Amino acid sequence: MSMFMMMISMILMIIMVLVGVAFLTLLERKVLGYIQIRKGPNKIGLSGILQPFSDAVKLFSKEQVYLNMSNYFMYYFSPVMGLFMALVIWMLVPNLYGGLGFNLGMLYFMCCLSVGVYLVMFSGWSSNSNYAMLGGLRAVAQTISYEVSLALILMSLMLMIEGFNLFKFSIFQENIWFMWVVFPLSLIFFVSCLAETNRTPFDFAEGESELVSGFNIEYSSGGFALIFLAEYASILFMSFIFSLVFLGGNFFSIIYIFKVVLISFLFIWVRGTMPRYRYDKLMYLAWKSYLPLSLNYMLIIISLKILMFY
Repeated sequence: MSMFMMMISMILMIIMVLVGVAFLTLLERKVLGYIQIRKGPNKIGLSGILQPFSDAVKLFSKEQVYLNMSNYFMYYFSPVMGLFMALVIWMLVPNLYGGLGFNLGMLYFMCCLSVGVYLVMFSGWSSNSNYAMLGGLRAVAQTISYEVSLALILMSLMLMIEGFNLFKFSIFQENIWFMWVVFPLSLIFFVSCLAETNRTPFDFAEGESELVSGFNIEYSSGGFALIFLAEYASILFMSFIFSLVFLGGNFFSIIYIFKVVLISFLFIWVRGTMPRYRYDKLMYLAWKSYLPLSLNYMLIIISLKILMFY
């Protein structure tokens, strides 16, 4: 019975994430609209609230294009697996009937994050288009670069709590948030999340000005919709992880949900205000600034831990 309830809760979690993604796209379009002094979607439903569902129906009912030159199996397999990985990672979120909130949760998160890189690479390569290939290569180089500093930051925090369990983060932050303890790390983590999810100002994988549309150029209809859903599910999860790791709080409280929405809003705000970075500067930022800084922070935390033992 408990296994059955766990399965039901996981299915409900996936449905809720997809609904959350739908309304995140609406929030993004509304916020960008007001940043650019216009209204955004306001025709379908009350103030445009049904717009995401209209978009979903439109995307999935469009004609599916079959490319003669593409590597057919990988071409269709990549978006499906991309969305699968973006949803499977949500199983980490504990609920009243379990979920996968186990002791090695952070390792599971890092593994799922790493697999996502391959799927972007495969979708770019299998399209057999020069633009898609370039976009895929850019995305892989960028994601791998920022994953290093992301992993070091998480290692620093895991050294602080002495474990991989997500629950421990909320226990250790009852009195003070980690954001105030290691403020520079929280800023680096946020920027690394932007780079990990290929968001502005690091959206080189989808550079419209030079790559037409990047790694997803040859996808239309359902394939494009799945890539789109995977990207926004990742943004929501990154917001969730940031809130958990730096802003503390109880998983089951309304305030925690507001924190997640606030970080998601920051993702959109950055998109509305920041110009695109230069590609070489992006790489310099990862390897010459963030990596040494996060490594030094980790060494400082290790030193403090050793001192505490003595």
